[in-house]
Amino acid sequence: MPQRVTPFAELLAGCRSSAVHLEMRDVYGVAEEDADFAAWRGGWKYDINDRSSWWNGFHDAVADAVVRGVVMRRARVVSEPVSEYIRYEHTCTPQNIAAGEEVRWLPRRLASDLLLPGNDLWIFDDRLIRFSLFAGDGRFLEDVMEDAPDVVKRHAEAFEAVWSRAIRHDDYQI
Repeated sequence: MPQRVTPFAELLAGCRSSAVHLEMRDVYGVAEEDADFAAWRGGWKYDINDRSSWWNGFHDAVADAVVRGVVMRRARVVSEPVSEYIRYEHTCTPQNIAAGEEVRWLPRRLASDLLLPGNDLWIFDDRLIRFSLFAGDGRFLEDVMEDAPDVVKRHAEAFEAVWSRAIRHDDYQI
């Protein structure tokens, strides 16, 4: 297992074919999103056509990877009825799509027969995992890297199982 946690932008810049993200939490308490989440709770809605108001470095990194031919997919396993945070995430997902990601949603009730990882993760080129560890209240704790081929293979299979039955963002209504 690699000890150094490589920054996300660096991992994505080195990616050649695919980057997949599996999210399984109903609440995230990521400090970088606090202001936007609070504004959304207060009624603010972003304008997808006004990129300058929401586009950021993450979107740049995704768009650059997609231009290089990297397929970017994000799958979210969610409880229903969805949490307030998931409603917020759903309204912001067109930003991910505009950057070049494909996004799908899987209601947790449809995932009962799947074997899923215990933590959110990114898999880069089916060779490297970056697990994201969170506290029970959604606070981000740390990222952990893993490159053991058998572990990567099992997690890639779990992602594909979710992806194959998940609902495209445009078709997932909350």
